[in-house]
Amino acid sequence: MATEKRFQITITGKVQGVFFRHSAKRKADELGISGFVRNMPESSVYIEAEGEEKVLQEFIAWCRKGPELARVDHVTIEESPLVNEKGFSIKE
Repeated sequence: MATEKRFQITITGKVQGVFFRHSAKRKADELGISGFVRNMPESSVYIEAEGEEKVLQEFIAWCRKGPELARVDHVTIEESPLVNEKGFSIKE
C-alpha cells in the first residue's frame, strides 16, 4: 500500500510573476496531489502538498526547477500531518 504524506514546501528565488502557482497547480493536478499554493509577502511561494510519497517526490523535483521563467534558489521541505484535502487550489 502506498504511503500518504503531506509536505510544506517553501520555494525562494524568482518565483513570483512567472506563473509558478498556475504551473504548480497544473503539475499537482497531473500527479493527483491535493493541497494548495500561495505567494508569500517576502516573494517566496508556499505549497502544502499531500499524496502518495512517490508522486510527492516527483512534484518536489518539479518544484526545484519550476516553470520556464522561474529561477529557483532554494527549496525548504517539512513534513506535516495529513489533512485529507481533496483537490489542489491556488490561494491569494
